[in-house]
Amino acid sequence: MTEKSLAVFEGKQIRRHYDEKTGTWYFSVVDIIQVLIQQPDYQAARNYWKVLKNRLNKEGSETVTKCNRLKMVAEDGKMRLTDVADPETLLRLIQSVPSPKAEPIKLWLAKVGYERMQDMADPARSLDRAREYWQQHGRSEKWIQQRMMGQETRNKLTDYWQEHEITKEEEYAILTNIIHQEWAGLSIKKHKDLKGLKTQNLRDHMNEAELIFTALAELSTRQIAESVNATGMYENKEAGIKGGHIAKKARQALEAKTGRKVITGENFLPPGPAKPTLG
Repeated sequence: MTEKSLAVFEGKQIRRHYDEKTGTWYFSVVDIIQVLIQQPDYQAARNYWKVLKNRLNKEGSETVTKCNRLKMVAEDGKMRLTDVADPETLLRLIQSVPSPKAEPIKLWLAKVGYERMQDMADPARSLDRAREYWQQHGRSEKWIQQRMMGQETRNKLTDYWQEHEITKEEEYAILTNIIHQEWAGLSIKKHKDLKGLKTQNLRDHMNEAELIFTALAELSTRQIAESVNATGMYENKEAGIKGGHIAKKARQALEAKTGRKVITGENFLPPGPAKPTLG
């Protein structure tokens, strides 16, 4: 699967997409603009970029023409087209925006690219950075271990999908939501709403039990898919429903024995206004 994730600059999430074929990171232009103009209102940042883009076009700047459009997860959780640019193009764009954040974000872009090269040479480095981040945000070692084990299970499932004719980002999202809906009894969006999350990564705010049952559902899905060589959306949907159902039965059995719900509104958000976390 083409890597798509979030990076964090001074607490602000920046959507990004890694193109394996070219070895290039593409970043959401609006997210970068929002940081540069220090505007908490996303719509205001979009309007700023719209005006800037028109001005650059009139000036004949090549910066805008080098921006691409890719589907990325929007605030409503849906995949929507957004302008993206590689670091070189962004560095030129940054020069057009008067901002005290210009130099810091230039250094950050360079650092992100360098870290990716390091990760390709030694994948354990990205895991070490994730562990350090979670430690800094007060996660227990037990939680971190469960989160990382769950991520490994997730990666094996998406690797299987990629090798069996699941190629579009929308397809990954649909299958993931089917599994989640089946085991948890609610969609990913409703689960995030329950926890009061917006752009934050749901898994980063799951409790131990939620992480374990998510991993069980995805492990079961992969093993069921492997047993029948599930290929394409229809067959992998069937495997997802069956895998999610196994975790659902286990969840219900645990809840019946303990009298406590596995799915809760607990999160790791800091007190006060919600702040974004690492994706």
